[in-house]
Amino acid sequence: VIDEKGVMRDNASPELSRIRQRINSEQNNLRKKLDQILRNFKSLGIAKDGVSATIREGRMVIPIGAEYKRKVKGFIHDTSATGQTVYIEPEEVLNINNEIRELELRERQEIIKILTKLTDKVRPSVESLLKANQFLGILDFIRAKAELGIELEAIRPDANNEPGIEWYHAFHPLLYLSYKKLDKKVVPQNIRLSEENRILLISGPNAGGKSVTLKTIGLIQYMFQCGLLVPILETSKMGFYKNIFMDIGDEQSLEDDLSTYSSHLTNMKHFVLHSNHRTLCLIDEFGSGTEPQLGAAIAESILESLNYKKAQGVITTHYANLKFYADRKEGLVNGAMRYDVEHLKPLYQLEIGKPGSSFALEIAENIGLPKRIVNNARKKVGSKYINIEKLLSQLEQEKKELQDKTRDLERLESQLKVNKDKYESLKDFQEQNKKKLLNEAKLEADRLLKSANQKIENTIRAIKENKAEKNLTKAVRKDLESFKKAIQPVKTQEKVPEEPTEEIKIIGGNISIGDLVKIEGQEAIGEVLEINNKDATVGIGELRTKIKIKRLVKVSRKVFKKQLKKSAGYTASININKKMAEFKPKIDLRGKRVEEALILLDEFMDEAIMLGQSSVNIVHGKGDGILRQVIRDHLRNVKEIKRMEDEHADRGGHGVTIVNFR
Repeated sequence: VIDEKGVMRDNASPELSRIRQRINSEQNNLRKKLDQILRNFKSLGIAKDGVSATIREGRMVIPIGAEYKRKVKGFIHDTSATGQTVYIEPEEVLNINNEIRELELRERQEIIKILTKLTDKVRPSVESLLKANQFLGILDFIRAKAELGIELEAIRPDANNEPGIEWYHAFHPLLYLSYKKLDKKVVPQNIRLSEENRILLISGPNAGGKSVTLKTIGLIQYMFQCGLLVPILETSKMGFYKNIFMDIGDEQSLEDDLSTYSSHLTNMKHFVLHSNHRTLCLIDEFGSGTEPQLGAAIAESILESLNYKKAQGVITTHYANLKFYADRKEGLVNGAMRYDVEHLKPLYQLEIGKPGSSFALEIAENIGLPKRIVNNARKKVGSKYINIEKLLSQLEQEKKELQDKTRDLERLESQLKVNKDKYESLKDFQEQNKKKLLNEAKLEADRLLKSANQKIENTIRAIKENKAEKNLTKAVRKDLESFKKAIQPVKTQEKVPEEPTEEIKIIGGNISIGDLVKIEGQEAIGEVLEINNKDATVGIGELRTKIKIKRLVKVSRKVFKKQLKKSAGYTASININKKMAEFKPKIDLRGKRVEEALILLDEFMDEAIMLGQSSVNIVHGKGDGILRQVIRDHLRNVKEIKRMEDEHADRGGHGVTIVNFR
C-alpha cells in the first residue's frame, strides 16, 4: 500500500489508480498547451527565451515580463522578488488547471479513505506496534553504533567508575573518517589525566594541533559515556565524569549583549561554581579575548580555583605565566604540541611533561615578514623572553635527537638479539650434528668389525673344508686373531703409544698407472690403478679412492714393502676407522684467499669421498658472493657430487653450501 518513501502506491485501490491516471493525462495536456502559448509569447517578445512553465500556488503558470502583463488574458498568481517578472495562468488553461485541482482533491479523499481502513485494521495491535517501533529504533541505534565502530576501528575499553584518562593511540573520529577518504593518516595522541596530574595545560604554535587534541578528548569521552565504541588502543583505560564542561570557539551574542571575552567569562563562572573531583573541563585558548596581561592574570586565578576543587581538565593557551604556574603547582602538568624547529613545521604530536613555544617570531620570519619588523619585535619583547623561547626550542631539538639515537640503539639491540639467537641456533645444530656423526662412526666401526669377524670365520671354514694341515690352520687362525685385535676400535680413554715415524723417501717424475704413491698430508700408501685427466684412482689395501694427481707423490717399492710389512695388512683399515671417527663433515673457508681456499677444499673433498660421506657443508660466508661462486664453479667438475644447494636461512642461508654425494 505504501512504498519505502512513505508514499501511497497507485495500486492501493482501483479508484486511486484511475484518479492518478487522469491526473497524469490532464497534466500532459496542460504542459502541451502551456508550451504552445509560451512559444507564441516568445515570438511576440512578451516572454524571454530560456524560460519555461512553472508552478505557483499549485497551478501551472508561465513567467512573462511585468510590462506585458496587461497584454495577456489570465490570472496573476505571483511576482518575482525584483518585480520584473510576473507568473500568469492564461485563461486558455484555466479549465484544465481546475480539472487537475479537482482530481487532486479526489486523490486526497481516496488516500484518507484507504488510510482509515488500514487504521481500523491495525488499531487492535497499536500497543504492540508502538513497542515494535521503539524496539526498531533501538536496533537501528545499535547497528549504527556497530557500523561506526567498524569504520573507526574502535574498541570497548577497560572502564573504571572513577574519573581519569589513560589513552593510547587516540585520534579525532571525524578527522579520521575525513582523512580516510583522502587516503591520509591522522597523527594519534597519548593522553593521561590522573590524581597527580589532574589538569593538562597544552601550549605550542598556532595550527599545531592544540584545539584538535582538545576536541579529540571531548569527543572520545562523550562517545564513551553515550555507550559508543571509541578509537583508542585496547590497553587504554577510561573513567566516568559526572560533568563535562567545554568552552571551545566563539560564543558572542548580539541578542544577549555578550562579547567574545564576556561569553568566555560566563562559561568560566559556571565552571568554577559547579566543578568538583568528578568534573572534566575542556577550555580552548584560555584567557584570550582581552588585554593579554589582565587576561593572563584572570586565567591564572581561575586555573588555581579549578585545581583547588580537584577538577580534571585539558586547557590550551599561549600565556607564559600559565606555563610557569603549571610547572610549579601540584596537580597541574605542562604539555606541548611538538614542532620541527629545523623546517618550522608542526608535527601534531602531543608531548606531556614540558611547555611548548609559540614560535611566533620564527613563523613570522619563515612566511616572509620583513626582517626589519621581526628584529624590531625581538627587541620589544626583550632578551629574557627570547632566551626562554630559545631554551624551549633547543630542548625540543635535543629531545628529537635523543629520540633518534634511542631508535638507533633499539634497532642495534634488536639486531644483536637476532644475531645472538642465530649463533645459539647454529651452536645447538653443531652439537647435535657432532653427536650424530660420532654415533654414525661408531656404527660403521661395528659394521667393519662384524665384517672382519665374518672374514675370519670364512677363512677358517675354507681351511677346514680343504683339509689343511693342523699347523697351517693354527698359524692362519693366529694371524687372523691378530688382525681382529688390530681393527678393534681404540677406546677414547686409553692412550695409544705413538710409534716413531720414519721419513718416506720420495721419487720424482710423472705419475702413471702402476706407480706406488703417497697422498700428501696422509700416511697411506697405495698403487695408481687408473688415470683420468687430472684425477687418479688409487688402491689402498682393499679400498679404492679418486684423488687429484697433484696431491700424489711417487715412493720407492722398498718403502712400499716396508710400510706394507709394518702395517701387517690391516693398518689401512685402522686408519680408515680412525679417520671416519674423527672426520668433521664441515669446512670453514671464510677469510681465506681463493688459492688457499681451493687447496683446503680439495683436501677436504678427497677425504670426504674416500670415507664415503653422503653430504658435507662448506662455509664460505655471504659478502659479495665471490668466494661462493668460485667454490661452486670449482666443484661442478667433480663427478661424485650429486647436487649443491644453500643451507636453511636459519643456519646460514646462502653463506653455506651443502654438497650431496652420489
